[in-house]
Amino acid sequence: MDDLIVRMLWSALIIGAGIGIFVLVNRAILRRTEDLSRHLPGWQPGRAVILYFTTPECAPCRTVQRPALQRVQSEWGDRLQVIEVDATRRADLAKRWGVLSVPTTFLLDASGKPRFVNHGVTRAEQLIEQLRRLAD
Repeated sequence: MDDLIVRMLWSALIIGAGIGIFVLVNRAILRRTEDLSRHLPGWQPGRAVILYFTTPECAPCRTVQRPALQRVQSEWGDRLQVIEVDATRRADLAKRWGVLSVPTTFLLDASGKPRFVNHGVTRAEQLIEQLRRLAD
């Protein structure tokens, strides 16, 4: 029984460390990208931005992420700008933003400050919630 408790404690410690590292990495990425929004193609200050990194070969990008972004864009209208970046054609931009996989989305506030980063497919509901938090 004691062995089981020790294993559970180690598991909890490892999981906690993994979550902590994930949070720290995301914060570091957001901090490092604070001044990059001014160099985005087509960026217009004064509106929230979803910066969406994708590639032509990315099936989840086409089948899940892009429709989610279209839904969010239709709901938010002119209050939102979606900037799509092909990470293969603009590898320099993807590298500066710390993109390791696609799809990756960054949410920037109206001043261009990155506030959220999502690695992997992000549902429309989560993007909308993040946009609401930006607006508060």
